[in-house]
Amino acid sequence: MGKKNNTIIDVNLNLNVRGLRPSATLAINEKCNERVKEGKNVFKWGLGQSPFPVPTQVVEALKNNAHQKDYLPVKGLTDLKRAVAGYNERVNKIECRTENILIGPGSKELIFILQLVYYGDLIIPTPSWVSYFPQARIVGRHVNWVPTTKENGYRLTPEKLDLICRTDPGRPRVVILNYPSNPTGSTYTIDRLKEVAEVARKYKVVLISDEIYGAIHHQGKHVSIARYYPEGTIISSGLSKWCGAGGWRLGTFTFPESLGWLQDAMAIVASETYTATSAPIQYAAITAFNGSPDISEYLVQSRKILKVIAKWMSNRLEKLQITFPKPEGAFYMFPDFDHYREKLHKSGIFTSVEMCDKLLEDTGIAMLPGSDFGRQPEEFTARLAYVDFDGKAALDNASTYGENPLDEQFISKNCVRISQAMDKLEEWVTGL
Repeated sequence: MGKKNNTIIDVNLNLNVRGLRPSATLAINEKCNERVKEGKNVFKWGLGQSPFPVPTQVVEALKNNAHQKDYLPVKGLTDLKRAVAGYNERVNKIECRTENILIGPGSKELIFILQLVYYGDLIIPTPSWVSYFPQARIVGRHVNWVPTTKENGYRLTPEKLDLICRTDPGRPRVVILNYPSNPTGSTYTIDRLKEVAEVARKYKVVLISDEIYGAIHHQGKHVSIARYYPEGTIISSGLSKWCGAGGWRLGTFTFPESLGWLQDAMAIVASETYTATSAPIQYAAITAFNGSPDISEYLVQSRKILKVIAKWMSNRLEKLQITFPKPEGAFYMFPDFDHYREKLHKSGIFTSVEMCDKLLEDTGIAMLPGSDFGRQPEEFTARLAYVDFDGKAALDNASTYGENPLDEQFISKNCVRISQAMDKLEEWVTGL
């Protein structure tokens, strides 16, 4: 019997991962690096990695704590959890205690563990970040894709959420709300957040508010939905995007008191898997989350740079009759090339994958197809990450503008590769 049972388990595990590919964002980065090694010119619009350096103060904190070698508590270093709680109170305007925080090796890992320990269905709008669905599939969770439209900025609507939940009101569910959005760069109005919160409360869903890009809302006006649904919202964040520290792998979950049992369950899994997040990184992160005038200025300049690039990119794409939701945060756009559908078909291109493959081959521009984010294959959408520029040089130059807004001259001086790539994209689509 024992052998037979093991065989059944093995089959089930294989079915959960069968057909899955490596993470699309990591795969495109490796593909780009291989092309660079071959001597090919590549414009890296695929991997969503912050172009900005880690703030100097945070780097110094890491240097000063390189000697830290002890295993830290599973839930995280107490001083770091205190700093994250303070950040939430200061920035997100929500009440938070040190005990409400869980630290992990990246928010990606924390979202995965939550799906592993919680028995609810997963609800995600399309397009959504590339790893939500594969994670759910790996752990065997049922996924409800929520269709969205270009007209509403590909945002989750309260009506769609209610439609899914009302069929079985008592069914446990996890809703992931990511904003500013990866892949669209769009965000939610306060009124819409309140409406979604009302539906979430009605059905007692667990809401993961993935706010990893919150601090780089282009106007600095990000609002957490936890203000309106505090009892059921888990805020997911970390260092990777606003602090330019993706490779450091440090994520944070902020729980409400009512979901402390879920935090404890995740900590049990953590204790049996990654044990604890890197000690030097945790000590350094205290400086990041405590903040300082220099870190605040770093964020101000980062937002100004991303805002002017988004505006410039928007103008160029609109002239080509390529449509997209208005980017309001992060460093992404989600262009739709439907205007060129007939010409793409005549060129033998019928899916977003084929379009992106052809674009990379012809121009060196690397983008991810919309199908990687849950859109239909025949939809000619793609994710564009406008990060191919020297972030340090851009920050240094932006500071010389003082209170003045950045302009097109800033783009021509600091974003040469973005400008070159746009020229190539224009040449490619007009030449179809």
